[in-house]
Amino acid sequence: MAITLGELADHVDCELRGSRETVIDSVATFSGAGPNAITFLSNAAYKPQLPDTRAAAVILKPADADDCPVAALLHDDPYACYARVASLIYPAPSHQPGVHPSAFVSDDAKVSGSAYIGPNAVVEDNAVIEDRCEIGPGSYVGPGCVIGAGTRLKANVTFVRAVTIGERGLIHPGAVVGGDGFGNAMTPNGWVKVPQVGGVRIGDDVEIGCNATVDCGAIEDTVIGNGVRLDNLVMIAHNCRIGDHTAMAAYTGIAGSTTIGARCLFAGKSGAVGHVTICDDVVVTGKTMVTKDIDQPGPYASSFAAEPAKEWAKNVARVRRLGKLFDRVSKLEKDKS
Repeated sequence: MAITLGELADHVDCELRGSRETVIDSVATFSGAGPNAITFLSNAAYKPQLPDTRAAAVILKPADADDCPVAALLHDDPYACYARVASLIYPAPSHQPGVHPSAFVSDDAKVSGSAYIGPNAVVEDNAVIEDRCEIGPGSYVGPGCVIGAGTRLKANVTFVRAVTIGERGLIHPGAVVGGDGFGNAMTPNGWVKVPQVGGVRIGDDVEIGCNATVDCGAIEDTVIGNGVRLDNLVMIAHNCRIGDHTAMAAYTGIAGSTTIGARCLFAGKSGAVGHVTICDDVVVTGKTMVTKDIDQPGPYASSFAAEPAKEWAKNVARVRRLGKLFDRVSKLEKDKS
């Protein structure tokens, strides 16, 4: 969508240096920007590209304004500002309200007249679809699910049963919410499945990525707080509680009955074992596994960066000898005493 710089500045509450009448119709990188594109500078590593930009305008911090050869939107957080600008230029596609002829909606479901139910979607008994919701093609809203106002389920999303999600959610293709957790009891004759009878409660403004899974509770509900971001292929097991505005990158896995605080960040392939509690404002680095409670905010790491295979083999051999080395040192200390 084409929009003037003046309109953008007004919408995102930025100071504008340059003509209000300049038309912007796209976003771009520094290297790919054309004469009607806007870009942003939030990483100092890209500042050398600023003098040569061909963009119509750049979003940047006030301290960098004098180095910008084109129009500028000034903001203390250029990346967050860019996110809002991009949303204005590329508004989310919307559908006309109504139910597609190929969709199935139970007579016992409650569907707002302003909602959209796409092709081959299914809405089961006692489900509630509130105002301005969009249920994408092939999606399934199971019995007793409640979809809050303005929430969008993209294609082939599955809400199994007893899932409640708040307003303005965004669930990407292939996500499954409310499936059974891994509940099994071992007996002399093999495994006995433990019924999973809880549901899932999700707050407002939550985004769940492609093929992510959030299991229902075993007895009580699994809970996802407001503003949470789950990347593609994230796994949240039964009875977890995820605090407001926590974010998890791809391949993160959280085992059952784990409680995670607000504003935590989990990098790719990180995770937590079951039944641990993690306080607010914790950062878990890539491939790190949390195995015990964390009660102090800050970054936590447990994995090693890649190195040449020969060096890695040497270090592994040394680690395997640590037990014997410890015993020798302990004996020497005893002998000295």
